[in-house]
Amino acid sequence: MATPAPPRWDRKMRQRLARGEEAALGELYDRYASLVHSLAHRVLDDDEAANRVTRDVFGYIWENPEAYDPRHGSLRSWIAALTQLQAVRCLRHHENRGESTQEEVEAKVREANTAARADFIVTSMPAPLRDALELAYLRRRDYRQTAADLGVTEDEARRRLRLGLQLLSTAMEPSGHPRLDRRQP
Repeated sequence: MATPAPPRWDRKMRQRLARGEEAALGELYDRYASLVHSLAHRVLDDDEAANRVTRDVFGYIWENPEAYDPRHGSLRSWIAALTQLQAVRCLRHHENRGESTQEEVEAKVREANTAARADFIVTSMPAPLRDALELAYLRRRDYRQTAADLGVTEDEARRRLRLGLQLLSTAMEPSGHPRLDRRQP
């Protein structure tokens, strides 16, 4: 699990993009292209469509760097939300052309919404909770190993895991996404 970019980095990146620094776009792409592509692919289940969404999202960011407001969340979360919106728009476009059934489209939209909420929750949760979840679920450590790796008591490790899972379980419930500027990709 990648560590989210610090807010200072986010603000500086926005400033660099606003100045038209092509190197900034390259740096941003290197950091987030795999996230954008994987989220788009999860919704669309099509590599070529995911590639188009990736190009569209980074094109939008390049043309509208002011649309990101660091006061409303991390750049990573904003990019994930842009990706989800663009992928759903693409999915609905294909559905309107008769390439998918309404049920398939709605199921993919629900899955994409849940994935985007889960990503936002994980990147927004306090680092101690995120670290405990990463150790337990991505590295397959039990709570005793997690406690030892984090240098905390077993009770504290269990508490962090329980709180992290409670936060993550809210991804299944409809909730507000970070608000985006009216000019979306």
